[in-house]
Amino acid sequence: MTGRRRMSPSEPAPPRPAKAVLLAAGALAACASVLAACGVLPGATGGSREPVTVMTMAPEKTEATNKPGMPAMALAYARWVNANGGIGGRQLKVITCNDHNDTVGAADCARRAVKEDVVAVVGSYSQFGRSFLAPLEGAGIPYIGGYGLTDEEFTSPLSYPVNGGQPALMAGLGRQLAKTCSRVSLVRPDTIAGDELPALFDAGLTAGGRGKAIDVRAVEDATDYTPQAQQALSRASADPYTKGCVTAALGDRTDTFFDSFRRTRDDYPAVRIASVLGSVDQSLIDRTGGRSGVYEGASVTGWYPVSSDPRWDTMRKVINEHAFGDNRIDPTDAGVQTTWIAYTVLKQAIESLGDGEVTANTVRDALDDGLKVHTGGLTPTLSWRFEDMIAVRDFPRLVNAYVTFQKVSDGRMVSAQRGFVDMAKTLEDS
Repeated sequence: MTGRRRMSPSEPAPPRPAKAVLLAAGALAACASVLAACGVLPGATGGSREPVTVMTMAPEKTEATNKPGMPAMALAYARWVNANGGIGGRQLKVITCNDHNDTVGAADCARRAVKEDVVAVVGSYSQFGRSFLAPLEGAGIPYIGGYGLTDEEFTSPLSYPVNGGQPALMAGLGRQLAKTCSRVSLVRPDTIAGDELPALFDAGLTAGGRGKAIDVRAVEDATDYTPQAQQALSRASADPYTKGCVTAALGDRTDTFFDSFRRTRDDYPAVRIASVLGSVDQSLIDRTGGRSGVYEGASVTGWYPVSSDPRWDTMRKVINEHAFGDNRIDPTDAGVQTTWIAYTVLKQAIESLGDGEVTANTVRDALDDGLKVHTGGLTPTLSWRFEDMIAVRDFPRLVNAYVTFQKVSDGRMVSAQRGFVDMAKTLEDS
């Protein structure tokens, strides 16, 4: 009991004192003034809905492959959308995590994502799919736009890949080299992820009418690859009447390999070199001498249009205006490009929810229910319904097997063939 007299519903309310009315009106006016100044009036863009929290993870400052530009791109993307009212009126909060290129670090990042209750892990890179996807699956958190290094990224029902990953790249590189190379040496990491590459590469060679490549294993974090360069050169150039090629897919250590190759190649007949985007990009070509460097004339297979293509203009503008000179972000890097596309997927998924709640479950449902994501021509239209999946036995979540054939000419990465090349049938046949 409060001691107050209850009023009948039909009993009129007593008049409020004039002073109380004036005070209340003044308080409301003051509150409205403060809210307007802060830009959070009810219904106003940017502050009317709960923030959306996501994570981007990638290795940084390790002895092997590093992708610091991916979390840096994620932060720049968040600054951009938040400066323009957020995503559907919701501010975007990005948590970044360094997986340190090991299983423990990858699992730690995933557990942190669960603890922070993120709605998705977006635009990330890790070699340890089993370590980070299991915790995410347990919490129902979708993994959008991974780099495509591991089998788990193409088998987990909570993974939404935006490119064909290493399967499409390696099969595409094999197809590209089959046009000109009779004997090919493939230098790749002696790791679990690296063990997948020869079969994929050979599928592309076979589709182009060539035999299998010579498999040359290399320690992932070596500082010198002279023995591997000698082995690759001697076997690729063994037949003087055929054209030999040497290709390397060692991530950040690809440049270390080709430095050893450069110092060794004069002892062998001339061969052509090749790699994939992510192991070679425009910034690496520039650093190593441009048109006079070792990469001049190289063949390169990528997922997306060349970095100079106008379809990347919006991303470049965002980097220029919202990265604040962060030199970790290289717009020619495939990891940075993948992060941009992954956040494009996230943005459209959240926008599709309208005024509905944004959670890991609702984002996942939007993607599963047939959302069609348009990336401005950087990829085909993306969708992850069952009927959109490509019938590749070992990679059932693969929805985009397109690659681009590029080459290094006059020190610049340029298109070697117009448009995309669809590797779906090659991967299905393999």
